[in-house]
Amino acid sequence: MTETGWPLIPREVLPAPVPAAKRPAHPRPSPLHDAGRQLPIFGAGTTEPTPADLAGLLAGPGQLGRMGGTARVSVVVEGAWRVHVLVAELVVRGLVVNWRPVTADDPAAENVPVVEEDDDSAAENEPAVGDESSADAEPVVEADAVADEMAGDRSETAKMTDSAAERPEPVPVAPQFEVLTAYSRRLNGLAQAWPRAAAQLFLSGPRLRLWVAAAGGPVPNGYALGLDPAKDAAEIDAALVRAGLAGRLSDDRRQYLIMGKRRVARLSELVGERPEAAPAELWPGGAGA
Repeated sequence: MTETGWPLIPREVLPAPVPAAKRPAHPRPSPLHDAGRQLPIFGAGTTEPTPADLAGLLAGPGQLGRMGGTARVSVVVEGAWRVHVLVAELVVRGLVVNWRPVTADDPAAENVPVVEEDDDSAAENEPAVGDESSADAEPVVEADAVADEMAGDRSETAKMTDSAAERPEPVPVAPQFEVLTAYSRRLNGLAQAWPRAAAQLFLSGPRLRLWVAAAGGPVPNGYALGLDPAKDAAEIDAALVRAGLAGRLSDDRRQYLIMGKRRVARLSELVGERPEAAPAELWPGGAGA
């Protein structure tokens, strides 16, 4: 069963939509919080969301596209819950948003051995029926040689069986989706300033919230933000340091690692409350953080 409109994608690809909760205009600290604790000045709960917040996606794996006097931002994410959170966040900022599944070849399929039988060679080894000259001739293959050949075939078959048994099971790949805004004049200012703006990028709570929603996840003793390895990591590192989230690059340069409970708590305060669609163990300050 398919949805109407573009793109035509089966309902089963994503779980049921999660309604986006409207943020209060003037959030107040919960009475359960410590009396001396204050919300961060530039946190997601105290700053009005704007299209400029998509700079947080561009700091991570997001990509910027330009067309005439308009622009759009796209990002590839893993997991359907990220689609729900990002769509809700971007719609709040007055943007039209689309999404589509990303298809890729299964790498496990390339490792499956293909065994072909050579019918022509098998026919040549069979005795010719009705051939008088072959009846008088001495047999070409001795009985002992046939037995040795059969034993060798069984040995090769056993090796193939053992090899197949030792082959590791393919690791399941998380479904990927591309979330992309429509081309809009509302993003033209961001497009004109980028990438020069990356050198003076200020990562406020709303911008970090989009980054976490797109490519954030817990790691042992910390939290990781996904990166595009093709971008200048030095500028992104400087922006995170200015936000009080100093960390380091992973070895493959695809993640920025924020280590330690204090820095993760700082990130949690900046990005605000967990969206309903986000798993608690994957959001900063959650069970797995």
